[in-house]
Amino acid sequence: MGKGKDGIEMRTNTLLAHSGNNPRDYFGFVNPPVVHASTVLYADAASMAGRSQKYTYGTRGTPTMDALTLAVDALEGSAGTIAVPSGLAAATVPPLAFLAAGDHLLIVDSVYHPTRHFADTMLKRLGVEVEYYEPRIGAGISSLIRPNTKVVFTESPGSNTYEVQDIPAIAKAAHEAGAIVMMDNTWATPLYFKPLDHGVDISIQAATKYPAGHSDVLLGLVSANETYWKQLYDGFCTLGCCSGPDDIYQVLRGLRTMGVRLEHHRKSALDIARWLEEQAAVAQVLHPALESHPDHALWKRDFCGSSGVFSIVLDGGGQKAQHAFLDALKIFGLGYSWGGYESLAVPVFLGDRTLAKGSYAGSLIRLQIGLEDVEDLKADIARGLAAAAAVE
Repeated sequence: MGKGKDGIEMRTNTLLAHSGNNPRDYFGFVNPPVVHASTVLYADAASMAGRSQKYTYGTRGTPTMDALTLAVDALEGSAGTIAVPSGLAAATVPPLAFLAAGDHLLIVDSVYHPTRHFADTMLKRLGVEVEYYEPRIGAGISSLIRPNTKVVFTESPGSNTYEVQDIPAIAKAAHEAGAIVMMDNTWATPLYFKPLDHGVDISIQAATKYPAGHSDVLLGLVSANETYWKQLYDGFCTLGCCSGPDDIYQVLRGLRTMGVRLEHHRKSALDIARWLEEQAAVAQVLHPALESHPDHALWKRDFCGSSGVFSIVLDGGGQKAQHAFLDALKIFGLGYSWGGYESLAVPVFLGDRTLAKGSYAGSLIRLQIGLEDVEDLKADIARGLAAAAAVE
């Protein structure tokens, strides 16, 4: 549930269909105009000096950007949202807006690799102390918090291995120490987990994935609560890291159908994950909605749905078996990203981690379950499993 037009309570799909803009503002046209803008003219010198009008320059917002960000605010329950050019930008802009030299950053060890690379390179060069923590630490994170800890960066479930974090417990410990909590919520989206309702201050998602949904646009979204919205927005404006209007419009259009698409992804992925648990060539299925997952109870407590992305562990064979599986696929594409209509498979690499390496019986493969028919996808996976099992 969320609040749509005129403060009316709406369920998810209604909210997705009707939030963000009012057709009456645009002569009754259902969709908002795509405003291409850099320069904005002022009515007079006084309004220019005081910057008293709503729009002042293209980087600081347009009606097209507002249509998307207001729709996302309705979903997130946030005070404000920024739209940036990629999911990675959504993960990097908030730390840049809130961290300074000498600050301490705690970041989950199962974080998205490009976010980790940003922390290990740019943030360290800027004088930020970066420390990784074990994904299942929960309230125990208080033992790692220092006087200079400014930000705790979370991602749940974790990239590729899908550890579920106890976000409320982490947020409580962080807030008691005066630290800000940021969360990459791309996997669940605000449809299946609302970070701000669980104590997170800043919610991050790669809109490239499910909001856009068609593998043809890059965009990131960052939403903040009332306490931190102004500082996030100021950082966004300072960096000049804004998105183009055509990309914003495509994501808004994708948002309208995200509910029905995500439900299809959810059902298909869970069906295939359960089937995979029965396959002899699979040692383990890493999907938090499965009862066999070690964090299933925590996932069930906090989440109201599951994503279309999960990983499998092959039963031995190493990299040769991993490559044989991938090369045998006919429907699944070999490509990074996910959230689009097409199914994808990628090899999983955990060599960058320091704490959450895990102990697995074989190599890992991440599957993105698209919108194809489930039986066709099962047949394709079966081809891959047979090829992996044949490796000597």
